[in-house]
Amino acid sequence: MNSTPKHTILCVDDEQQILAALKRLLRKENFDLLTAANGEEGLKIMASQDIHLVISDHRMPEMSGISFLAKVRETYPDTIRILLTGYTEIDSIKASINEGHVYKFLLKPWNDDDLKQEIRKALERYDLIQSNKSLHLMLAAKNKELEQINKDLEDIIKQRTRELELQNQALELTRVLFRGLPLAAMGVSYDRTIILINRQAEKLKINDRMICVGNCLADYFSKDVMKKMSPVFESQTGQVAFDIPIDDKIYAMTLSALTGRFRRKGFILCLRERAA
Repeated sequence: MNSTPKHTILCVDDEQQILAALKRLLRKENFDLLTAANGEEGLKIMASQDIHLVISDHRMPEMSGISFLAKVRETYPDTIRILLTGYTEIDSIKASINEGHVYKFLLKPWNDDDLKQEIRKALERYDLIQSNKSLHLMLAAKNKELEQINKDLEDIIKQRTRELELQNQALELTRVLFRGLPLAAMGVSYDRTIILINRQAEKLKINDRMICVGNCLADYFSKDVMKKMSPVFESQTGQVAFDIPIDDKIYAMTLSALTGRFRRKGFILCLRERAA
């Protein structure tokens, strides 16, 4: 049992016996076959439904087959066009073939098997052209989608780059402010290691030792002082403040856990000399 036809063929000829012969020949083929007695009728049929292949006689009154197929090409360029012609008319249609008005011409009288084979080839060509068009459209859509993705990515990169620039500016400003604080300040890691000091801390001696990055707080402060700071270190939150003696002077010590985006990332220890 034949499957549902997916192609429609239009045969145009002013001789009814030719159309009848084509119907008999092609009745068992798996496509829909329509007929028209002249070019004008053929164009009306094509305006009402999709035609995949047109087979037209060359010699017809009012509108020749070449003129008819030229109009088909102009309005329905995807439709495959075959011209039926006599041997003596070959020279007159070569120009139309070269100009693309006609895909192929077949001589009359035709060989039934050859005609069927040419029709199958023409429909295969139609399917191949449509498949290629679909692939090109799909590729164009994918390229457009890729262009949009690239544009979005460029926008994201620009935004991230700007954010990083601002962050770097903020960090640089923070570093400058930290270095210029009018009191001794130290950045301390979670394991109580000094990782950053400012200018005032560089000048400070505790127990006759200069404060250096990489040393532990326990190298400078007594067990009692470390014990007082312990709750902040252990919870990594909050703040503790108390006074301690350093070289016969009293300093207000403040240990604060970092907050915000740097929460649980470290601590700031500040030492401010008490006024006498």
